[in-house]
Amino acid sequence: MALVELYTQFNRVWIPDAEEVWQSAEITTNYKTGDRVLHLQLEDGTDLQFPVDVSALPPLRNPDILVGENDLTALSYLHEPAVLHNLRVRFVESKLIYTYSGIILVAINPYKQLPIYGDAIIHAYSGQNMGDMDPHIFAVAEEAYKQMARNIKNQSIIVSGESGAGKTVSAKYAMRYFATVSRSSSNAQVEDKVLASNPITEAVGNAKTTRNDNSSRFGKYTEISFDKRHQIIGANMRTYLLEKSRVVFQSENERNYHIFYQLCASAQRPEFKHLKLGNAEEFHYTNMGGNTLIEGVNDRDYMVETQKTFNLLGLKEDFQMDVFKILAAILHLGNVQVAAVSDERSSVSVDDKHLNIFCELLDLETDKIAQWLCHRKIITSSETVVKPMTKPQALNARDALAKKIYSHLFDFIVERINKALHFSGKQHTFIGVLDIYGFETFDVNSFEQFCINYANEKLQQQFNLHVFKLEQEEYMKENIPWTLIDFYDNQPVIDLIEAKMGILELLDEECLLPQGTDENWLQKLYNNFINKNPLFEKPRMSNSSFVVQHFADKVEYKSEGFLEKNRDTVYEVLIEILKNSKFQLCANFFQDNPVLPSPFSLSIKVKPAKTVIKPPNKQFRTTVGNKFRSSLYLLMETLNATTPHYVRCIKPNDQKLPFEFDSKRVVQQLRACGVLETIRISSQSYPSRWTYIEFYSRYSILMSQHELSLNDKKQICKIVLQRLIQDPSQYQFGRTKIFFRAGQVAYLEKLRSDKLRQACIVIQKNIRGWLQRRKFLRIKQAAVTIQQYFRGQRTVRQAITARALKEAWAAIVIQKHCRGHLVRRLCQLIRVAALTIQAFTRGFLARKKYRKMLEEHKAVILQKYARAWLARRRFQNIRRFVLNIQLSYRVQRLQKKLEDQNKENHTLLERLTTLASNHSNDVETIQKLQLDLEKLATQKKKSEDREKRSKDEYEQKISKLENQNSELQKQKEELERKLQEKTEEMKDKMDDLTTQLFADVQKEERQRITLEKNFQNQKQDSEIKIESLKAEIKTLKEENEQLQNQVQEELQMNTGLKMEVVELTNRAKTIPELQKEIELIQTQKMDVEKQLQSQKRQMREKMSDVTRQILDSYDFADVRSRLSTEDLEHLNEDGELWFAYEGLKKATRVLESHFQSQKENYEREIDGLNSKVEHLSQEINHLQKLFREENDINDSIRLQVARLTSENMMIPDLKQRISELQKHKIDLENHLQEVAKNKDKMEDMAGRLHHNMDEEGIWRKVLQVQNEIYTKEKEKLIFADEDFQVTDEYGEKQHEKENETKNKMCQDEAYLIMENTDLEEELDKKDRIIKKLQDQIKTLRKSIEKANEVPISAMPKEYIGMLQYRKEDEAKIVQNLILELKPRGVVVNMIPGLPAHILFMCVRYADYLNDDGMLKSFMNMAINGIKQVIKEHVEDFEMMSFWLSNTCHFLNCLKQYSGEEEFMKYNSPQQNKNNLKHFDLSEYRQVLSDLAIRIYHQFIIVMENNIQPMIVPGMLEYESLQGISGLKPTGFRKRSSSIDDTDAYTMTSILQQLSYFYTTMCQNGLDSELLKQTVKQLFFLIGAVTLNSLFLRKDMCSCRKGMQIRCNISYLEEWLKDKNLQNCSAKETLEPLSQAAWLLQVKKITDDDAKEISERCTSLSAVQIVKILNSYTPIDDFEKRVTPSFVRKVQAMLNNRENSSQLMLDTKYLFQVTFPFTPSPHALEVIQIPSSFKLGFLTRI
Repeated sequence: MALVELYTQFNRVWIPDAEEVWQSAEITTNYKTGDRVLHLQLEDGTDLQFPVDVSALPPLRNPDILVGENDLTALSYLHEPAVLHNLRVRFVESKLIYTYSGIILVAINPYKQLPIYGDAIIHAYSGQNMGDMDPHIFAVAEEAYKQMARNIKNQSIIVSGESGAGKTVSAKYAMRYFATVSRSSSNAQVEDKVLASNPITEAVGNAKTTRNDNSSRFGKYTEISFDKRHQIIGANMRTYLLEKSRVVFQSENERNYHIFYQLCASAQRPEFKHLKLGNAEEFHYTNMGGNTLIEGVNDRDYMVETQKTFNLLGLKEDFQMDVFKILAAILHLGNVQVAAVSDERSSVSVDDKHLNIFCELLDLETDKIAQWLCHRKIITSSETVVKPMTKPQALNARDALAKKIYSHLFDFIVERINKALHFSGKQHTFIGVLDIYGFETFDVNSFEQFCINYANEKLQQQFNLHVFKLEQEEYMKENIPWTLIDFYDNQPVIDLIEAKMGILELLDEECLLPQGTDENWLQKLYNNFINKNPLFEKPRMSNSSFVVQHFADKVEYKSEGFLEKNRDTVYEVLIEILKNSKFQLCANFFQDNPVLPSPFSLSIKVKPAKTVIKPPNKQFRTTVGNKFRSSLYLLMETLNATTPHYVRCIKPNDQKLPFEFDSKRVVQQLRACGVLETIRISSQSYPSRWTYIEFYSRYSILMSQHELSLNDKKQICKIVLQRLIQDPSQYQFGRTKIFFRAGQVAYLEKLRSDKLRQACIVIQKNIRGWLQRRKFLRIKQAAVTIQQYFRGQRTVRQAITARALKEAWAAIVIQKHCRGHLVRRLCQLIRVAALTIQAFTRGFLARKKYRKMLEEHKAVILQKYARAWLARRRFQNIRRFVLNIQLSYRVQRLQKKLEDQNKENHTLLERLTTLASNHSNDVETIQKLQLDLEKLATQKKKSEDREKRSKDEYEQKISKLENQNSELQKQKEELERKLQEKTEEMKDKMDDLTTQLFADVQKEERQRITLEKNFQNQKQDSEIKIESLKAEIKTLKEENEQLQNQVQEELQMNTGLKMEVVELTNRAKTIPELQKEIELIQTQKMDVEKQLQSQKRQMREKMSDVTRQILDSYDFADVRSRLSTEDLEHLNEDGELWFAYEGLKKATRVLESHFQSQKENYEREIDGLNSKVEHLSQEINHLQKLFREENDINDSIRLQVARLTSENMMIPDLKQRISELQKHKIDLENHLQEVAKNKDKMEDMAGRLHHNMDEEGIWRKVLQVQNEIYTKEKEKLIFADEDFQVTDEYGEKQHEKENETKNKMCQDEAYLIMENTDLEEELDKKDRIIKKLQDQIKTLRKSIEKANEVPISAMPKEYIGMLQYRKEDEAKIVQNLILELKPRGVVVNMIPGLPAHILFMCVRYADYLNDDGMLKSFMNMAINGIKQVIKEHVEDFEMMSFWLSNTCHFLNCLKQYSGEEEFMKYNSPQQNKNNLKHFDLSEYRQVLSDLAIRIYHQFIIVMENNIQPMIVPGMLEYESLQGISGLKPTGFRKRSSSIDDTDAYTMTSILQQLSYFYTTMCQNGLDSELLKQTVKQLFFLIGAVTLNSLFLRKDMCSCRKGMQIRCNISYLEEWLKDKNLQNCSAKETLEPLSQAAWLLQVKKITDDDAKEISERCTSLSAVQIVKILNSYTPIDDFEKRVTPSFVRKVQAMLNNRENSSQLMLDTKYLFQVTFPFTPSPHALEVIQIPSSFKLGFLTRI
């Protein structure tokens, strides 16, 4: 269909508008070829006759269904107004800032923080195709990362836009995406360093401008390097064209670079005091803009952040301080005052404060700087001339120096950042992020804008070529005939700038001339290009400017300052002064050393940059333009060697208002950034492209039944298109796509909407007709009913008279009385019957209740007497055992107290020994003092001789000495008095100690007396027990004699046996209660021991305090320090010191001899006691061996007795049966019944014998316990003897008391030996009795063998639920049962958790043996085996499920059979017999619980990895409801799901996967509660992933998609119902998704709708609700968009809701898992081991 034919009535067009650029209007009259006017109606209702030309009709407007698309190329009409309108709708109404335009991502700055950049969003975009998700900077970064990994080719992301458009933020987000998705495993944290470079470059390279508060004033290309695993290993940065002029000049409301203001804000910090800075208003370079603050920005905090990033990059504080010194020096340089001396001269004062600070910071000579700031040196061939400068020239020189220093500092910081990000390995691939300035045009444009626009011309040329290349590749791939497309080529503009004799070359040539000026250069431009190059113009009203026609717009450049900025020169003398600076960093800036090539350029494998002609003159310096052109060439070569990705940032308004759209500004930027050029290239050929599946799904409504019956969908599409569009040139059939000319998709949409509209009319016609017919029939029926009643009333009135009315009334009265009489009679009869029934029923119930009360009363009386008897019996047994245990416990407690007291005495003795050692040390010091005194005595004799010779001469001196002697005598008396006081204090303290020790000894004596009394009581109790044992032995003999009589007289023994069985059962019941009481006593014992230990610590602390006081009271060092040499002479004269020393020496000798003799006595006594102890221990060991052997013999005899007695009991029955077989067959059956009864009796007898033997074993164990207690007491007494060996002067008294205790101990030992010999005799008697019984059994066996003619079947074996294994077999068990076991072979026809039960049966065997080492070894090997098998099969779902189930079963078995009451209550009596006896495995239970949690988490991860790829295709993309299609045009970025993939996941795939998970977990015996928790976790994942994808896919937010989601949720709920999992709370996890689906379907127009949404959507946050409403996209024209006003209403209602501001749900969230205790119903005795387990070496016991 021709495009002109689309200008029909009701279609809409775009016409130019002065305010909004473009305005929409509707055609009111069909346009015909040749018409000069188009009749339109504007949106405000005004009519307009718009003049048109046939060759330039106004652009058509797209249908509303296509507005708001993710990709601009999906629009049917591709032109500027369509692009502008689509961007406005997405930005203003849907709050979406990103839009695709073919290969470009258009990013509009929202001027507001949006919750779309979190880690959850990054993970959502990771691994996705660009067309599958909403446009985003993360989608572009993911595409670059994916192509780099897949194609192993370097990538580039080119981010451009004008200042304030958000380039820097977009580049940062792209870099953060790479750092997040490619985390390396090293500890270097390279990603953090790469991200940390941004704050530093922003601080030194960004500044506030009138358009942007954080404008980048330089271009930056950051190359992020990756290794072969696609992980970041390093980065490098290249910068372009730093705006150096900003250092010395800022316009109004602008600022210098941020770092200066950060320094000034932190000037008061101590580390910055030496910089001598102040507020930013005080410095010339920072106060030019008038406002030094930015609203909402704290420069001091940003300074801290900058320092942190320096530290993160490894740039230490000394480096930072050097940088800050240079920055501060630049600020002070700007404040240097230049005074005008005359018109041609100027000067700088040497005393200038800021000049001195500048020189101090950079370590320069002040006078030289002051001189050469105002003078310049001119060197000619003959002489050197120093020329003064004017004040403006001096100011320019000062500013040039500041710019030069800052430029070098900026380059140096970038270089150090590159070194910090440098890597040692080999780069595999890289992704470059280019953050460069966009096309700029201001009121005044200078050299910087010229370079920026030159760079954009080069980038636009590269972009055009790339777009053209992609179009060509697309056509060739689809086999579409290629026609040459005309596109704008900006090569002429580039040639105008950079070609030979171009603008830049003429500028460099003029810079070489000493007298070169801007005017001369401009005149050359006029002469060369005016009227010769159409792209160069001269302004009409200016002679100092020139105009260049760029690709975006015409730009007028002011020539003033071009040469100066291009030269960028600083006078040589100033450079030399800075070179000679002692501040090394500053001096290095200006060295002539050649710059080393950066690793950045070395890593790029591209062609070399375009060569620049080297000038022959050595004095020629490379200009700024030349350097910029060279770096630009290298950049273009780099970009051409990579795959580019484009991000165009758009500034929506100049006022920085959030979500405000200024159409004029946006169109200006769209024209400048190349977006419209892309659209124009696409629109010239076939802009609309649909896959065959998309076309078939969208336009199947236009197909006939015959066409739909065909199988080939591709052929169907061709037939339909040939029928619908007559002109074949309007479309082309490719290999996988259909290509349409502009407007054809809109035409198809019109046909589709017309068809749907016709269908709707037909449906409405039929429904309205049905409703009207239904209404008519209802009215007709009502009319007939009314007529019927009306006619009936009329006939009644005509037929009824007054007589008839009276007769009728009389009949009614008669009927009333008659009916009342009959009813009253019937009521009386019923009442009488009811009373009778009630009477009999109540009597019956009362009698029944009486009988029941009578029976209960009798039962209570019987229970009372029985329970009293049982309680008395139990109390007697308990009292007997408790008394024995209390006795032993008290003895142990007393011995413990003795031991503690002896240890305390030992510590006291140690303290005294330390005092003695100190005393010996003091004696040595006294000896030394004595030697000194002897020396002094000899000197005194010599002096007396001298005095005799010269007595006359020294009389005065002698008198003085006598006076001194008298004073010394006084001091001596004072010292003696002090010594006496101290000795008295020491005596008092020693007396206190002796009294305390005496008191302790008396306590010990009392304790020993009580111990002896207790010991005698224990002996008496043991004698009583021995007598009871003798009595029981006698009873055993009598019972053995009764056994012989019972063989002959069976009937008489039945009653006696029953009574004995009852007594034995009662005794057995009391055993566990006694065991519990013993455990209680043991706990009490532990508490008492703790109390004794605390008392012991307290006594030790007391003794330490006493000794400390003694030592402190006698300070020898203090005494010695106070004595002078003369004092010592006088002391020596008196001889008191010598006598004191002799006394101490004698005392120490006496103490040593006493201690030595006492030690020898104690050693002899200890040797004797040790020999006795060894002899007794040998006897006890011998007795224990005899007891064990006897127990083994008794066990074997007991089994033989039970078997033979049962056989003996059958002998008379068999004889009687033989005699009766000959007579009658009936008597045989009765006899067999009697035999069965006799067997039961014999089993009772065997049990009785077994119980007697057990009791005997118990008494033996009691004796063993007593012997062990005796040995412990003996050992404790030995230790006490050893402790008593080290006592002080009270040792003799204690020695006597110890001898008494030793004698008592010897008596006790002799008594116990006698008791042991008696017990041995009793055991010998029992052995003889047993031998007699064995002989009798043998004779009985022989008689039975002779008498038995019919063989008797063997008794079945009874298992006790444990598996016997050897320690060497542990590794084999783990290997066969854990490591090599396959779950599929185990779960069929076997009990769940069979390996866990087998493991526990092995644990029971180790517990039965009471082998601690064996148990620990087996448990550790089993747990390590489970860990190993989980590690080896970390991705195997079946293995994870199998071992999660078995780990839980193993944990439950350890709990079930632990013996703890909370777990035992679930067991059967038989299961309680299998409890662990010796070990508490609570620690291993904790280890197994931790292991189960670890397996569960890995188990969930495996399931999530398996099901996650199915969720979005199955829940969102798959259309489970047939006939409800939501496909729309997708543009250049095709959805991956739009391809006809027969293997695509569906909702059935999800349900099948869930069923597979469920059946596998059930087969493996996973606990039902744990299974429910697992299903809940999976359903949460399904809901969260689906909802997150819905948030990020605008094309899925439609009413029809909400119906699809609701249907899919119902499938999941039905699955839960089928599996009987309604109570697992899984359905509640889908509530947010269900509410989102409801929100898509509900009406969204009125206030009531908004209120209902706020009330119903309780599981969604306000951010999520607003996101869905903004993203809602109509699929057809019949649906309406959500208006912004409605969204604001809902948002206002949700303001009070307190919930998270996060948009995405956390898909990694795990619910808290609990492992319920579920006891195993399977008895351990019946568990069989399959042969497939290869565990034949295990034997059941």
